[in-house]
Amino acid sequence: MDKSRQGYREHEHTADWELEVWAESLPALFEQAARGMYALAGVVIKPGRHLEHRLELQALDNESLLVSFLGALLFLSETQGLAFDRFEILLQEGNLQASVQGAQIAAISREIKAVTYHNLQILESRRGLEARIVFDV
Repeated sequence: MDKSRQGYREHEHTADWELEVWAESLPALFEQAARGMYALAGVVIKPGRHLEHRLELQALDNESLLVSFLGALLFLSETQGLAFDRFEILLQEGNLQASVQGAQIAAISREIKAVTYHNLQILESRRGLEARIVFDV
């Protein structure tokens, strides 16, 4: 996939952090959301051996599935000190199966408390799919 067709960037937000993500497919959008979330928090992972973790999630819609996915990654960061930089994501009718690879967190500069549903919509656009995600800090 052409890397210029996917990405993320931070937007100004009054009290929390807002991240705009875009990609050509839903799995790529979820990956960019995870990468953007880690970038916002200033996460640096330790070099070397990567660990694999599998996620299986269900939700009624894609927005809820995105919040659950990012929430699961935050939970693993908080409880096991892990962050991920390799993603294989399969989405099908409200189900997510993912294999994520990463390592222990070496540094983190800002804490994210939660992923919110505030104004969250996954929309089709000229770039493919896009969403704006607000994080509670």
